[in-house]
Amino acid sequence: MIDRIRGLVVDKQEGSVVLEVGGIGLILYVPTPLSAEISLGEEVTVYTHLHVRENELTLFGFRDEQERTLFRMLLNVSGVGPRVALNLLSAMSTVAIQRAILDEEPALLSRVPGIGKKTAEKIVLELKDKVEVPAGMPTPVSALHDVDADVVEALLHLGYSLVEAQRAVQGLPPDVRDVGERLRLALIRLAS
Repeated sequence: MIDRIRGLVVDKQEGSVVLEVGGIGLILYVPTPLSAEISLGEEVTVYTHLHVRENELTLFGFRDEQERTLFRMLLNVSGVGPRVALNLLSAMSTVAIQRAILDEEPALLSRVPGIGKKTAEKIVLELKDKVEVPAGMPTPVSALHDVDADVVEALLHLGYSLVEAQRAVQGLPPDVRDVGERLRLALIRLAS
C-alpha cells in the first residue's frame, strides 16, 4: 500500500495532478479544492489511497489523513464508488460532510452531483455512528438550510459552479439569516 507521496507537480487539471517522483510521473485524482491550491513546479506531499479494480489501479490523493479517512469511510457505503466519494469531497469540506452526517441531513449531501437521495440517506445511515467532528471545530459549519439553498440557487444562476456556491455559503456567519445579506457576503467571499 502507498501511504503518501512527495513529488514535484509537473501537470495539473481540475481534479487531478501529475507528480514526478524519482523520474516517474504518477497521476493522482484529488478533490478539486486541492488541485486548485497546488501550483505547477511545487513540491507537495499528498496522502494516498490506491484503488484496485480487476483491470485498473487508480491512485487518489488527499490533503491530510482526515480527508483520506473520510474518503475510505465513504467507499465502505454500498453504492458509493471512488468517483462519487471524490465528488463529495470536492463539493464540501470534510467538516461539512461530517456535520451533515452527524446532523442526519442527507438533503445536504444529495445536492452534490452524482449523489442521489437514496445514496445520501445510505451515507448518513451507515456512517452516523462512525463519524466524529474533530475537537475545536465550530458547531454547524453553516449547514445549508433553506435560506442557504436560495443563496446557492442564486449563485448558480449567476454562473458559479455548485462547488463554488456551496463553499461560499459554508463559510458564512450563522447569525446572518437574510437571504440578500447572505448572498452579498457569499459574493464577497467568491471575489476574494
